[in-house]
Amino acid sequence: MDNPKQHQQRVALITGAASGIGLQIAHDLAEQGAMVCIVDRNGPAAEAAAQAITAAGGRAQAFVFDLADAQALAAGMDALLARVGQVDILVNNAGIVSTTPARDVTLAQWNTTLAVNVTAPMLLTQRVLPAMQAQRWGRIVNVSSISGVRAGTGRLAYGSSKAALIAMTGQFAIEVAAQGVTVNAIAPGFVDTPMLRSLHGSSKASTYQDVCPMQRFCSPQEVSAAVLFFCSEAAAFITGQTLGVDGGYLASGLFMPKLFDIPAAAPVS
Repeated sequence: MDNPKQHQQRVALITGAASGIGLQIAHDLAEQGAMVCIVDRNGPAAEAAAQAITAAGGRAQAFVFDLADAQALAAGMDALLARVGQVDILVNNAGIVSTTPARDVTLAQWNTTLAVNVTAPMLLTQRVLPAMQAQRWGRIVNVSSISGVRAGTGRLAYGSSKAALIAMTGQFAIEVAAQGVTVNAIAPGFVDTPMLRSLHGSSKASTYQDVCPMQRFCSPQEVSAAVLFFCSEAAAFITGQTLGVDGGYLASGLFMPKLFDIPAAAPVS
């Protein structure tokens, strides 16, 4: 059984950690003893998240920079590393999404989505790897999506970026495995967060729930549990993998929840 304070001497950096999934991951890693770096573009929310973790007995610091800007990201990491020394756990959680018909996606939407969802994780991973390799221990977890595995309506930029993130996970994983650094990804399904609720538009929640075999949304706690597993010693020999946290969505294929409610057709003679 894992030590509940297994990350006592470690520093964890979580992007997009001021709300939603990232905030839950930050709280959970802090409970396991890590000093968590809350990275988010929303300064007040990042500070509030860090204060909440500290008030709960954990350790946290807030850092504000725009992941879409490579120069700002580099400067932000300079400041972060000057304060915390090194990063032992990196969770690339931040992501942006919009639902736009494929033919209407603008170049600006495409470039910004890839900058945040793919390029920023690449740059952050490159920045933290030398220290992880030197100490022969490190954990990197990329938060992808079911949209990175299966196509979805209105998700040209988002789905393509999340598929690239999964591919990048494996590329990094095989090059650093010998130094005790693991790189894995999770592919959450429909998670009950403010971002998902904002995408409902005129549709109902059931629009999303009906395509999930478990018929419900995933909770941020359930996503965080998968991240914490990949960060744990129990996952030391697992790398380059993508784990669906999706209530069976990716396994479902032709999922028809009302199939057995339909009267059987007459036998064909």
